Amino acid sequence: MKTSGTFTIHRAKDRLHSNLGWLDSWHSFSFGRHYDPDRMGYRGLRVVNDDRVEAQKGFGTHPHDNMEIFSYVLDGDLVHRDSMGNDHHLRRGDMQLMSAGSGITHSEFNGADTVTHFLQIWIEPAQMNLVPSYQEKRIEDSAKLNVLRLMLDPGGKDGALTIHADARVYASILHHGNSLELQIPEGRFGWLHLATGSIEVDGEPLTSGDAIEFNGGSKITVTTKDQGEFLLFDLA
Repeated sequence: MKTSGTFTIHRAKDRLHSNLGWLDSWHSFSFGRHYDPDRMGYRGLRVVNDDRVEAQKGFGTHPHDNMEIFSYVLDGDLVHRDSMGNDHHLRRGDMQLMSAGSGITHSEFNGADTVTHFLQIWIEPAQMNLVPSYQEKRIEDSAKLNVLRLMLDPGGKDGALTIHADARVYASILHHGNSLELQIPEGRFGWLHLATGSIEVDGEPLTSGDAIEFNGGSKITVTTKDQGEFLLFDLA
């Protein structure tokens, strides 16, 4: 962890790691058998898992409750099934939001013949024991290119999926010499996770899996000489 001006950098190599053979997973925060009292999440952001699942393998049916669970597919074919009757294939450009609410069971399986790479993200809900729900949407890479695209929003603004939490999540794919100036409102908190590629934030280099935290009101400038895909979290 390194503090640089207006933000703190969390390096990919310092994440917690699980390798189960069929699953290679890097955890930004405490998860499963990995417990660190100083790394229990950031504001309402509880889990950012960078998961790679081997071909024709996956997570068996298991329960969740009272969590907003967001899956963002980077590569491959993620097959989702749940106790609400949903049965879907998620591929590059697809995202899903499952509100576990009072309780659901689900499974995630790699339906491809190659590794499936996705981010599994948990955000704490604003209300407990809601009726479980499922949403899914496809957003092409072109709609995220060199802009901030709103993915999750409490009111479903601009076609975003509706999250039952005081949080907004954006995605961007920054290309070859482009830049973005980012700022979230005063009194809120930001987390930026670099999913793939490389970027610079106010001149500080980040590579895949790195993240930064920063306070609302602060402006940061993201640039790249190559390409970088990142998620930005606006948190209460």
